[in-house]
Amino acid sequence: MALTASGASPRSLYDPTDELLADPYEVYARLRETAPVRRIVGPDGRPAWIVTRYEDVRQSLADPRLSLDKSRALPGGYRGFGLPPALDANLLNMDPPDHTRIRRFVARAFTARRIETLRGPVGRTAGELLDALESGGRVSGALESGGRADLIASYAAPLPIVVICELLGVPPRARRDFREWTDALIAPDPARPERMKEAIAGLLAFFTELLAHKRAEPGDDLLSALIAVRDEGEESGRGAEGGGEGGGSGDGGGDRLSEDELMSLAFLILFAGYENTVQLIGNSVLALLQHPEQLAALRAEPDRTAAAVGEFMRYEGPALLAIRRFAVEDLTIGGVTVPAGETVMLSLASANRDPLRFADPDRLDLDRDTAGQVALGYGIHYCLGAPLARLETEIALNALLERFPRLALDVPYEELRWRPSTRARGLAALPVRF
Repeated sequence: MALTASGASPRSLYDPTDELLADPYEVYARLRETAPVRRIVGPDGRPAWIVTRYEDVRQSLADPRLSLDKSRALPGGYRGFGLPPALDANLLNMDPPDHTRIRRFVARAFTARRIETLRGPVGRTAGELLDALESGGRVSGALESGGRADLIASYAAPLPIVVICELLGVPPRARRDFREWTDALIAPDPARPERMKEAIAGLLAFFTELLAHKRAEPGDDLLSALIAVRDEGEESGRGAEGGGEGGGSGDGGGDRLSEDELMSLAFLILFAGYENTVQLIGNSVLALLQHPEQLAALRAEPDRTAAAVGEFMRYEGPALLAIRRFAVEDLTIGGVTVPAGETVMLSLASANRDPLRFADPDRLDLDRDTAGQVALGYGIHYCLGAPLARLETEIALNALLERFPRLALDVPYEELRWRPSTRARGLAALPVRF
C-alpha cells in the first residue's frame, strides 16, 4: 500500500472531525494533495473512506458499485440517522429499481414548468418577510430592533418552509419551524443525545397526522396527488400480477407506493427542500457580503443572479458530503482499493474546490463557468429539488439586495458561528444590519 505525502497509509484511521469543524476547506485541500482517498473516522464515529478529488468524486457519484442501500454495509458499519421504517424508505437509501420507481413520482412534481409557476409565490413570500423585517415586526421571534436581524431565522429559514409547505399542501396552522428538528439530525449535540430521538419522534408524529389530514381533506397539492396514486394503486393492484418497473401510470404493481414509502417521500421532500435551501441562501448572502465587488456587480445587473447561483453552490454549497455509500464489491477509487461493504463518503465541497477542475477555486467569481459542479450531486441521485432551490435562492437574493442597499455584516466574520456538522455547511445565524 502506497504511503501519502505525510507518510501515512490510506488505510490508517484518521479522525479529522475537529479540523473539519474549524475549517473544512483547509482539510480537504490537504487531503487532495496527500491522501485523496483516505480512511477516516466518519460522522457517526465509525470508519469510512473519504474521497476528495473532483474526478474521483464525480465518477463515484455515478458508480453503481457504490450502493445507497444500508443492507450493503458491513455489520457494525455506518448506519446514518437510524430513522424508523416510516421515514427511512426514501430515495437516500435506495438503488434501482426501487429508486427509479419512486423517483418517477417525484419527478412529476419538479418539472421545469411547475417550478417556474412558483416564481410568483416565492417572490411574494420573500417580499412579505422583508416587509416584516423592515417594519420592525417580529419574524419567527428572531428580529431585533434598530435595523438589525439574524437573516437566517428571519428570512433564509422561513422562506423555504412556506414554499415547501405550499407545494406539499401543509395547512398554515400545521406549519412550524423545522430548524430544531433538522439541527438535531444534521448537527447533533453530543451533550444532548436525546434531542435526536425527540426530533425523530416529532417528525414521525407530524407526518402521520399530516397524511391523515390530507386523506380526509385532499387538495390541489403534491401530497394529495401522491396519496391518491398510492391509495388508488393499492386498490387496482390487489388483483394485478407484475406490472414491472416501467408501468409509469401508477396502475400496475411495480409503480405502487407502500405506506412507508409515501410517508418517507413526504419527509424527504420537506426535509431536503428546506435544509438545502436555508443553507444555500444564507451561504450566498455571506459570500456576497465578503466580496463587495461581486455584490456591487450583482446589484447593478440583477439578471445575472440566476447564473450566479451556480457559483454560490460551487463556492459554499449546502452539503459538505454526499449521502454515504457502500461498496458492493472490492473496487478501486483513485488508485486505492476499498473493500466490499465499507462506507464511502464523497466530499462534494472538496470536489468543487479542486484546482484540477476549477481554476483558483477558493475565489468567488460570478463570471465563472460552473458547469460540472456537484454541490447537489450527479447522476441518477442528483437532487430533484435543485431547480427549486436555485429559484428560491435567485429570488431571495434579488429581493434582499434591492430592498437593503446598505446590507452588511453586523459582527466580524470571525465571530460567525457555523453549525457543528461535518455533513452540512450552514450558518447557525447570520447577524446583519440594514
